[in-house]
Amino acid sequence: MEIIKTFGNYIEKWCENTPDRARWLLTKGWDAQDLKFRLAPSKKINSSDQYLARMMMKVMLQPLKHPDQSVLVSVFTPCELMQEAGLYPYNVESFSCYLTASSAERAFLQSAEDSGLSETLCSYHKTFIGAAEKGLLPKPKCIVYTNLACDANLLTFHRLAEFFHVPVFSIDVPSGQTSENVAYVAAQLRALRGFLEQTTGHQIDEDRLLERVKRGRRTLERFDAFQSARADRFIPSDLVSPLYSGMTNNILLGTEEEALYTEKLLQDVKKAPPKKGKHIYWMHTIPFWSDAVKEALLLNDDAQIVGCELSQVTDISRYSEDPYEEMAMRLIYHALNGPISRRINAGIRHAKQAGADGVVWFNHWGCKHTLGGSRIAKKCFEEAGLPTLILDGDGCDRSHGGEGQTSTRLGAFLEMLGDFAHE
Repeated sequence: MEIIKTFGNYIEKWCENTPDRARWLLTKGWDAQDLKFRLAPSKKINSSDQYLARMMMKVMLQPLKHPDQSVLVSVFTPCELMQEAGLYPYNVESFSCYLTASSAERAFLQSAEDSGLSETLCSYHKTFIGAAEKGLLPKPKCIVYTNLACDANLLTFHRLAEFFHVPVFSIDVPSGQTSENVAYVAAQLRALRGFLEQTTGHQIDEDRLLERVKRGRRTLERFDAFQSARADRFIPSDLVSPLYSGMTNNILLGTEEEALYTEKLLQDVKKAPPKKGKHIYWMHTIPFWSDAVKEALLLNDDAQIVGCELSQVTDISRYSEDPYEEMAMRLIYHALNGPISRRINAGIRHAKQAGADGVVWFNHWGCKHTLGGSRIAKKCFEEAGLPTLILDGDGCDRSHGGEGQTSTRLGAFLEMLGDFAHE
C-alpha cells in the first residue's frame, strides 16, 4: 500500500508543473500492473476474473497510448458504432476508479472544486474533470455521451468538449418506455454513424455492425445464464471484478473479448463448489478502496458479492434485427431509465436470480437518483424477502468514506443475515 501511496503522490506532485511527465508515470505504472496481471495473476480469484482484470487494464491503457484514436464516453453509451469506427472507449467513471486505486484522486477532486464545481457533484466526474484540466488525461478524438442515469453527464461532457475543443455528440434518452421513444433514439444513433464517419474518416459497415450487435446480445445472455448458475455455487469474490463487469458489459459490449469473458464465466461456474456463506447483491457502485468493506467482503468465505446492478442494466428480453433499434432499446428499457420503481424491480429480480441472501443499496455521495430512492428501495426489497442495508459513502472519494460507520453497519448486517438464516 505504501508503494501505491507514493506512486499517487508523485502523480499529483508532477501534475502541478509537468503533466506530461505525470502521464508518463501513470502509463508506466499501469503497464507494470498489466504485466503483473499477465505473469502473476491472483490465484484467489477464478480464471474468468483474471482475464477480466487484464481486459480492463487494456481498456485503460489504450486512451493513454492512443488518445487520437479514442472517444470519450459516458458509461452507458452504446459503443458498437465507435468500435466499428476504430475508436477506443475512454470512460470517465473507469478512469476515476483507476486514479482512486492509484491513490491519486484527492488533488484532482480538490482542483475541480476549487474551479467552482459543487462538492455534491459526483466524485467520479469531478476526479476526471480535475485530472483532464490539470493536463494528466489526454485529449480524445471526440466525445459521445448520453443523458442516461446521471445528471452530471450534461455538465461534465459539455465542459470537457469546451476544454478539449473536440467534436461532441449527445444522445438524448427520453424516460418513457414507448416504441416512439425507441424510434427517436434509433434515429439519433443513425445520425451518430454519420458523425463518427465524418470525424474519423472511417466508413462503418452495416453488416459488421449488425453482427457486432448480435454478438453483444449473445454476450449478455451468457452473463445472465452465469448469474443464474452461480446462485447455488461458491465463487470467491473481490471488490473490483463486479465493477469491471459493469464497465465491460457496457463499453466493450459487442467485442470478441467481452464475449470470451462470458464464455469463461460459464466454464468457471461449472467447476465451482457448492455455495457457502452469504450471497450479497450490490446496488450501485462499490467502494473497493474501503478497508471496512474489504474486511467484510473481500475474498471472504462467509459472505461474497454475487452481482452488481451496473452489469445488469439491459432488458435482454427485448431485441430487434435492426442494430440501431436494438441499441436504442437498451437505452430506453435500461433499468436506470425512468421511475425508481424500474430500477428497484430489476434489482429484486437480479438479486433473486443470483441467490442473494441480502442486498446493499449503496448511497454514493452526489448521486441524487440513488440517494432519493433509498428508502422506498429498502421497503420494496424487504417486502420481496430480501433484507437490505442502506450504506452511505463514496465510491471514489476517500474523504467521504466514514470507515467506522461502514464497518459497524456492514458487520451488523452480515451478522443479522447469519442469525436470520438460523431462525
